[in-house]
Amino acid sequence: MQTYILAFDQGTTSCRALIFDKKGTIISTSQREFTQYFPKPGWVEHDAMEIWSTQVAMAAETVTKKGLEATNIAAIGITNQRETVVVWDKKTGKPVYNAIVWQDKRTADYCDLLKSEGKSGWIREKTGLVIDAYFSGTKVKWILDNVEGVRERAESGDLLMGTIDSWLIWNMTRGELHVTDVTNACRTLLFNINTLEWDDELLKLFTIPKSMLPIVKQSSEVYGQTAPGLFAARIPISGIAGDQQAALFGQMCTKQGMVKNTYGTGCFMLMNIGDKPIVSKNNLLTSVAWQINGKAEYVLEGSIFIAGAVVQWLRDSLKIIKTSEEVEQLAGSVEDSGGVYFVPAFAGLGAPHWNQHAQGTIFGLTRGSTDAHIARAALESIAFQTMDILKAMEADSGITIKELRVDGGATVNNLLMQFQADVLNTVTVRPKVVETTVMGAAFLAGLAVGYWDNLEEIQEIWQTDVHFKPTKDRDSINSHIEGWYKAINALEFWTK
Repeated sequence: MQTYILAFDQGTTSCRALIFDKKGTIISTSQREFTQYFPKPGWVEHDAMEIWSTQVAMAAETVTKKGLEATNIAAIGITNQRETVVVWDKKTGKPVYNAIVWQDKRTADYCDLLKSEGKSGWIREKTGLVIDAYFSGTKVKWILDNVEGVRERAESGDLLMGTIDSWLIWNMTRGELHVTDVTNACRTLLFNINTLEWDDELLKLFTIPKSMLPIVKQSSEVYGQTAPGLFAARIPISGIAGDQQAALFGQMCTKQGMVKNTYGTGCFMLMNIGDKPIVSKNNLLTSVAWQINGKAEYVLEGSIFIAGAVVQWLRDSLKIIKTSEEVEQLAGSVEDSGGVYFVPAFAGLGAPHWNQHAQGTIFGLTRGSTDAHIARAALESIAFQTMDILKAMEADSGITIKELRVDGGATVNNLLMQFQADVLNTVTVRPKVVETTVMGAAFLAGLAVGYWDNLEEIQEIWQTDVHFKPTKDRDSINSHIEGWYKAINALEFWTK
């Protein structure tokens, strides 16, 4: 009987399930969007029950539409939006509040307070992270402090917390497993990346009871099986990685100095830095890349909060395009952005600026500016933000980056990929399979159950599609880059 790997891709706006064969080929896929809630400016929430029901429905659909059965599935791997967090009742399984999404900024003032109290260096040494509303810990504290009766229930041991991987596995095993992996744990502000354990001092700072926390596991090991009755047979769950680390693994950036950038709702660049964490001097984050066979590897990471989401904004708010795919044609209808610069700081600025109060701004508009110029400036903003992070990575690591491996939905946009190569002045490599995030989850799950024997076997699956080489006309590109820095400086001044 032929077997396959089922991978869950639980993203910020949709749940997907994909089935991979031994050659890494996608043989079936299902996807469904779920509801986004914006109860107040800067607040972003999801219904955790809707995420669960949507994800399990997509899993069932993608198996049955290919005429497969649960017995054809060798293992399940999970990749997920990382910092989004749920608090739920361990007896009823019901969330006490909506999931608070990674984009949510409600705890920004509390983060400012922690910074003013001099906590930044201490927290960074332990976690590799900066103090920011982006991460899960402050979101959990907010739920405990602001939802009536919840803190008392948490302190009585009745509540659990977890990132979305934990929430899915808890439901898949009907409460038998409350686990996470190192890649998700290290994004909570509660996990010590040096000891690879939950940190008691951080839990005390954020006043979060330890009884709420999941057990931290490796990224590739058999955690358990799906509960009887969920599918027609019990399936091993054997791979977990937060979306960006999963993409790094899916891109086979398994050696020190290798770099990938994922273009999704946000944009995330990771560099493999080997088996020892480096604390960044350039406002990057240090996280765990993965832990396999007892060995942990680390990454430097730069996070851009708004990448593909800027195209969604052009579509849904400005309505200058009907579908996201149309943006390339519109942007390509003009030779350049006509002096227009778009800083899409709708959720603040991420690395290396870390300005959580910044807001989206367009500079350089004239009477001659058109929707095409704005569209082009929007695409260019994604490449410029990536450039800022790459320069910071080179400074921290002392490594000149020769190649950037790219993945995610926006990489089908050739105009963006070429401009990315131009502003970086380095080769940008797009693989044949751009679904590297979910592929990484599949690889991790498959390794744990022996579906693939080793990394070398997986390495042979990864194939290049296109190499985008930078333009030799550096003068115009350098002038354009200068304009971007002017726009960033102007925005920084505006938010003082």
